[in-house]
Amino acid sequence: MRNKLPLKFIDMYQKGKNPYGPPKCRFFPSCSNYAKECYQKFNFVKASLLVSRRLLRCNPFTKGGYDPVPLTRKEKLELEKNLYKIEDDEKDTD
Repeated sequence: MRNKLPLKFIDMYQKGKNPYGPPKCRFFPSCSNYAKECYQKFNFVKASLLVSRRLLRCNPFTKGGYDPVPLTRKEKLELEKNLYKIEDDEKDTD
């Protein structure tokens, strides 16, 4: 598994948080879960850029809301392939 060190730090941060306190992140998934997923999916540089961008947006002047981790190229290609497959199936039934 790549990016072991950042993932270890995120785990330590999450374990130190008060689970009974009110949620403080304006986004879903939370910034720490977003960071964890980024470091699991992308290389260190790309993950760090995505996480930095997210943390800069997590402030009182941002509305927040649903902000998923971007898809990898492989995931995008797989979705595209499945979309074309569905379109072809629909054409066959017409």
